[in-house]
Amino acid sequence: MLSKRIIACLDVRNGQVVKGINFEGLRSAGDPAELARRYNVEGIDELVILDITATIEARRALADTISRVARELFIPLAVGGGIRTEADAAAAVEAGADKVSLNTAALADPALITAVATRYGSQAVVVAIDAKRESAGSERFAVYARSGSTSAGRDAVEWAREAEARGAGEILLTSIDRDGTRAGFDCELTAAVSSAVSIPVIASGGAGGLDDFVDVFTAGRADAALAASIFHYAETSVRVLKQHLQQRHIPVRL
Repeated sequence: MLSKRIIACLDVRNGQVVKGINFEGLRSAGDPAELARRYNVEGIDELVILDITATIEARRALADTISRVARELFIPLAVGGGIRTEADAAAAVEAGADKVSLNTAALADPALITAVATRYGSQAVVVAIDAKRESAGSERFAVYARSGSTSAGRDAVEWAREAEARGAGEILLTSIDRDGTRAGFDCELTAAVSSAVSIPVIASGGAGGLDDFVDVFTAGRADAALAASIFHYAETSVRVLKQHLQQRHIPVRL
């Protein structure tokens, strides 16, 4: 059985890591290069940088931030935010990214997924899907663009299938409902998408404790789990989390 991956996420604005709740109320969480150095030492499997205002501000992800973080790492680095064209993807790779994460631009022009996958390989293309329930108790999940601010008029499961067909190598699936709440991952959402595609699904949004990761790897059927707050504020360490998962017979790289 393949090992489950633990991924740390750095949401970056103006060169600083920030964190909020439901994509709002952002507060500072530190310097991205310093956090990257710490996670690399602690044994995180991968790191994601999301330049959360790049799309809204119609600019590329900050190359300086990417390169500063990449210098601290010996693990895969994915970069998202403001990647609207193949040239933007190339700039991120040249700055040090191993993967690029496409969200709003892929929704506007799905052919971009194929173009980037053709150039760098599907393993380098992550399609990020920000989703929330259509209504309380609903089993359908709507996709949102522009940092969760605009409805894309798409169903999350259907969009994940299309992204895979167009060449995506992974899905980064974020529950807007759970983002920053520490109420646990939305295992229903994650399982729905994981069951619909054959590529890895990274669960994001809601991690608050060690057992939340157990739940998303079992009930949620996730291949990887991403978190921010519980790592940034040193509430737990990567090693403690991995030991907890291993004790519950979930394969991880120690």
